[in-house]
Amino acid sequence: MRIKVDNIDINYIQYGKGKDIILLHGWGQNIEMMRPIGDNFSDRFRVTILDLPGFGQSSEPNEVWTISDYSHMLEKFTKSLDIKKPIVIGHSFGGRVAIRYSAHNPIEKLVLFGSPCIRVDEKVPLSTRILKKIKSLPGMDKIGEYMKKYIGSRDYKAASPMMRKILVEVVNEDLSKYAREIEEPTLLIWGEQDTEAPLSEARELEKIMIDAALIVLPGTHYAYLENLNRVIAILNNFF
Repeated sequence: MRIKVDNIDINYIQYGKGKDIILLHGWGQNIEMMRPIGDNFSDRFRVTILDLPGFGQSSEPNEVWTISDYSHMLEKFTKSLDIKKPIVIGHSFGGRVAIRYSAHNPIEKLVLFGSPCIRVDEKVPLSTRILKKIKSLPGMDKIGEYMKKYIGSRDYKAASPMMRKILVEVVNEDLSKYAREIEEPTLLIWGEQDTEAPLSEARELEKIMIDAALIVLPGTHYAYLENLNRVIAILNNFF
């Protein structure tokens, strides 16, 4: 199914009956990454999963979006589909959107899978410092952009020019002030070996949230899929 929100075509699926659950996938992913969760709850919930703009079959934003822009899109999307006070589940980038959305919209509960929230200042890699130096030299902008394809992150390399600009915006945004505003029960499910959203960030997130509990599972950034049956059992108890 498709719906237009602010001239952006949004691809989504909706199935089941009952209270609303909305699922938000990670960067570079699509609806299918969240279906294993949604399919287990469609017997008693109305499940909605969308391709976030710029991913799957949804169109790209026509300007550089921030997390707030994605959140505002989600507000209009849920209103258009008469989704009220949903359980919001997000993985990684989708979890970041979920945090921003949940801070200022009525939700039932929140579930975050490996969702980096607090910006951690790290030493800038040598490769990045070299790239910045090259781009600062007269006439070297194009070469600098070319080099980004080879020394950037995996997500950056795979993205289109517009989505690369958006990626830079969203990864540098600290969402801790929004996380602190969320009053509803929140479940943090994290992989012990997650290198993209380290466990230390999850522990800090648990501390700053009003009503959050952290569950650590064996696995990586995709621990929610690597431990699917266990996660479903945990969510059944939480819901």
